[in-house]
Amino acid sequence: MDKPRIMGILNVTPDSFSDGGKFSGPALAAAHGRQMVADGVDMIDVGGESTRPGAQTVPVESEIARVEPVITALRHAVSVPISIDTRKSTVADAAVAAGATLVNDVSGFTYDKMLALYCARNDLPVCVMHARGDPETMQKDPRYEDVLLDVYDFLAAQVLMLQELGIPRSRIIVDPGIGFGKNQTHNLKILRNVSLFHGLGCTVLIGASRKGFIGRISGVGEAARRIPGSVAVALACVAQGVQILRVHDVPETVQAIALWKAVETGENDVA
Repeated sequence: MDKPRIMGILNVTPDSFSDGGKFSGPALAAAHGRQMVADGVDMIDVGGESTRPGAQTVPVESEIARVEPVITALRHAVSVPISIDTRKSTVADAAVAAGATLVNDVSGFTYDKMLALYCARNDLPVCVMHARGDPETMQKDPRYEDVLLDVYDFLAAQVLMLQELGIPRSRIIVDPGIGFGKNQTHNLKILRNVSLFHGLGCTVLIGASRKGFIGRISGVGEAARRIPGSVAVALACVAQGVQILRVHDVPETVQAIALWKAVETGENDVA
């Protein structure tokens, strides 16, 4: 975590909000993974269940059938770590057997109580995210006493739970969950104050890439055309010390961070 790291999104679902169905087969997924590595990605996050607002839960067998062959293909095609984006311990087990080495749970280890124990027993680093409600209902009028403190307190409690199971804080990533049970005001308040989450003593991840609030603010309806807005949010987060950015658009984000760093430090890797 000596510099901002890029987690590339690889959805192998037919219904993800931005790129559903584009990389669902092992060959397509492996080719996209190789391209992301060539573009400078630091890790690849594979997900077989869409968690967009309104999405329904995918049966375990279907989720495994989507991610297992893709991770197997990626393991032989790329050298960077592979993360499995899942809420389910059975899916995580299949993904780890196929080659995944990090578990990213959008439910913050609340959906499947066995998942945290599985990660601890297998000495896996984890990403714990805040979400209010499940994907099917989470955007129906979300409310908080104070979104910053409520999210912080949830993450603090989950980090403590993971530590008590034996996962050291150095192997826990926290994600405040932009767009997961949060309206535009909530999202912007978290992003303006994201440095608060460094107080948890864990690596901080932000996944805001192409999300709906970017479209509403910019007036761009098509998710794939929200690259400039996504990069702008990424740079605002990097300026507050966020260590991992979960993104769809790897080369654009890598280039933006390189220039941001050059301007901030006066150094560059070419001279």
